[in-house]
Amino acid sequence: MTIPADLIAFAVALVGSLLLTIPIRRLALRYGMVDHPGPRKVHVSPIPLLGGTAIYLGFVLALLFTLRGAPHQQMVGILAGATLLAMVGLLDDGGLLHHQVKLFIGMPVAALFLLVSGIRAQFFSELVPGTAGIVLDGCLTVVWVVGITASFSILDHMDGLCAGIAAVAAGFFTLSAGLNGQTMVRTLGAATLGAALGFLRWNFNPAKIFMGDGGAMFLGFLMATLGLKIRPEGSHFPVTWLVPVLILGVPIFDTTLISISRARRGLLPFTSPGKDHTAHRLSNIGLGHRGAVLVLYCLAAVFGSLAILVPRILPGAAYAVAAILAIGGLIAILLLEGAPYERQMKLERSSSAD
Repeated sequence: MTIPADLIAFAVALVGSLLLTIPIRRLALRYGMVDHPGPRKVHVSPIPLLGGTAIYLGFVLALLFTLRGAPHQQMVGILAGATLLAMVGLLDDGGLLHHQVKLFIGMPVAALFLLVSGIRAQFFSELVPGTAGIVLDGCLTVVWVVGITASFSILDHMDGLCAGIAAVAAGFFTLSAGLNGQTMVRTLGAATLGAALGFLRWNFNPAKIFMGDGGAMFLGFLMATLGLKIRPEGSHFPVTWLVPVLILGVPIFDTTLISISRARRGLLPFTSPGKDHTAHRLSNIGLGHRGAVLVLYCLAAVFGSLAILVPRILPGAAYAVAAILAIGGLIAILLLEGAPYERQMKLERSSSAD
């Protein structure tokens, strides 16, 4: 009996990241690659970094075992962009790069790797025929990749949050791809799911290791790529775009919340770290650290379930779902703005964002 490639990818990535985290944690401790406690942190003792390296290696090992027959050009583009961001994040974790390099150079260049490989958004080309639509789709691809990658970078602010949300999202990308016969996307999603879950064993509260920006940006880039690749059969434009947006609903919501909240207070959203994220506010209203993270896991599962449902209902109903969620999101932002959180000083500058 032939074992499906996605199951092999999941198993290899899971075991790889699970086991490789152990020596990588020791390496981080040996060379002092740790995240120290601070006023904008929730941990009270130094925690080893470099966990993203285990996630990266587990994912790459899975691809080596399963995707030999995949489109070569696209795989090179995906691995090149993912490797670039893993390296940029690693350098940033070590304090060797200015934090804005990852946002204004690393992430856009990774998006360009996807474009060169033939992976791009297909939104404006459905509306504007010819070269203009393709150019606009190229711009949207860069914005999408930078936005989603950055959203996961700043989502890594509580034990188990970023890895868990990435795992849930990857699971729904895998399921959606399987339902629509997208073998390559299903295998990529399964490998991402396994790598994230293997690391989550060591990262869930109380965390024994952090993934660092190298891991968060790596996972964010893979989420953005899966979002560009997913193609639900039988659904009409623009309903197709609701699928990746819903699957990535939690990081999109969190980024929207802190962007609006910080902008209202005269802060730059991506350069003003603080304990004002969705998880922080949920924790402060009585859910606690684990409770807040688990609630966001559940919300991610709800959004993912809707993403599976949306392509199978009438377009009018899909638009109604999108409108209800958008209104509900705005109401949630208003309510969470009233929840207690630690306020940053106006126009505060920092060497890194969370």
